[in-house]
Amino acid sequence: MSREVNEIISHPATPRPEARTPPVSTPPSQIHSPALRSPLPQSSTPRTPRFMRTPLASPIRHAIVTMKGHLEELGHLTKLDPKDAWLPITESRNGNSYYAAFHTLSSGIGFQALVLPVAFTYLGWTWATICLTVTFVWQLYTLWLLVHMHEAVPGTRYSRYMHLAMSVFGPKMGKILTLIPIVYLSAGICSALIIVGGSTMKLFFQIVCGSNCTSQPLTSIEWYLVFICLATVLAQLPNLNSIAGVSLIGGTTAVVYCTLIWVLSVSKGRLAGVSYDLVPAKSDLDRVLDILNALGIIAFAFRGHNLVLEIQSTMPSSLKHPSRVPMWKGVKVAYAIVALCLYPMAIGGFWAYGNKIPSSNGLLTALYEFHMNDIPRPVLGLTILLVIVNCLASFQLYAMPIFDTMEAAYVGKHNKPCPKWLRSGNRILFGAIGFLIAVAFPFLSSLGALIGGIALPITLAYPSFMWISITKPKRYGASWYLNWFLGSLGMGLSVVLTIGAFWSLIKQGVDLHFFKAAS
Repeated sequence: MSREVNEIISHPATPRPEARTPPVSTPPSQIHSPALRSPLPQSSTPRTPRFMRTPLASPIRHAIVTMKGHLEELGHLTKLDPKDAWLPITESRNGNSYYAAFHTLSSGIGFQALVLPVAFTYLGWTWATICLTVTFVWQLYTLWLLVHMHEAVPGTRYSRYMHLAMSVFGPKMGKILTLIPIVYLSAGICSALIIVGGSTMKLFFQIVCGSNCTSQPLTSIEWYLVFICLATVLAQLPNLNSIAGVSLIGGTTAVVYCTLIWVLSVSKGRLAGVSYDLVPAKSDLDRVLDILNALGIIAFAFRGHNLVLEIQSTMPSSLKHPSRVPMWKGVKVAYAIVALCLYPMAIGGFWAYGNKIPSSNGLLTALYEFHMNDIPRPVLGLTILLVIVNCLASFQLYAMPIFDTMEAAYVGKHNKPCPKWLRSGNRILFGAIGFLIAVAFPFLSSLGALIGGIALPITLAYPSFMWISITKPKRYGASWYLNWFLGSLGMGLSVVLTIGAFWSLIKQGVDLHFFKAAS
């Protein structure tokens, strides 16, 4: 047996004639060409199998093409957390560019725009306009960064600002850097909206009732309670997409009342004895504090970046149709309208009232105090009513991240959707907490500079650092230098503005009437 094996192995393989490679002739200049490393010509495209070219294979070919198109539609194999389908922000993903525009417009214009002329009293015409323009362009750029970072990592959607921060800075550091500013923005603005909305309701009642009204008016705290009851009822809408209509109403009312206020103010002409000189300061330190306070007011006017990723997460996304395209379309439209509202408000309001502009509620208070007898009551009442509606709508948008966080704690612990009764209870609880904060700190709405300084990194600093970490631009390139400069400048401004706002409160004082809302 072994002899037979040895004989078989010892025989050389018989060459097959059909396997021989035919000689290939080529010019001497192409002997070392990479294309001729293989003696047989290589096709640049894969050949279709012979059986696929038969008539019987057409259904198979059609199925393969359909499957290929379906896979292209799916795009990246995005790893979506199944629990996201149970949370208010990501519960519905059928948003579009219109919804994005509604939400962005509602979050971009609000009561903070009313106090922009106050910044002009500290900075003057030229510097206030320059600072407003630079801040507008800067925050629009960081907004573009956030929109494009939503799916910058293949297979991942950063549906919340906090998730993106934790991915970039680490779980612990991400919470430390962003939790306080985000909570301060959402919960603080909701409480300020209760104060502004309740106070405006009281003002609306006085206008409707008239000077000869005999009914006993409600106190400010009772008006806060009326406002939060209405806001809590409206907050029962389940998710972010379901309040798109509310955001449309909120954005529309903001545009209308902003236009009405500056048009009415300008049409009535400048006040007698109006001055455009800078507010006199007792010392150089006071002048610096005034400038920092003005910069904080401008920064506070451009808040809302903590909602960008959340708004974008409500949209479907695929490789062919990424969510950043409709999101950026909506953002461009919304911020074009924002610019058309903020600039006339700031410039026209300062032209009409100059240094006499009230620091509390700005143009709204000025319109009521200086033109209550010049403007027809129905027009004045309509303007104030629009402010109330806008506050109710903005409350829903800024409260949604808090609702999402409250429900995420239950979902993470029990691994099932939050029951409807608990969802309603959480929202009522948040409304009650916001009401208590408003009652305890009725001066909260006047702390615009402080809020702007604390929340400034969310808007102007963190997005640049996140962009460098995620997209990794060329080191020492233009994008690398630009984002490092903007991020560092934003952090420095935040520290300076926050310290300046605190020092200004300590030095100049504010009416800190705890638990004593104006009667």
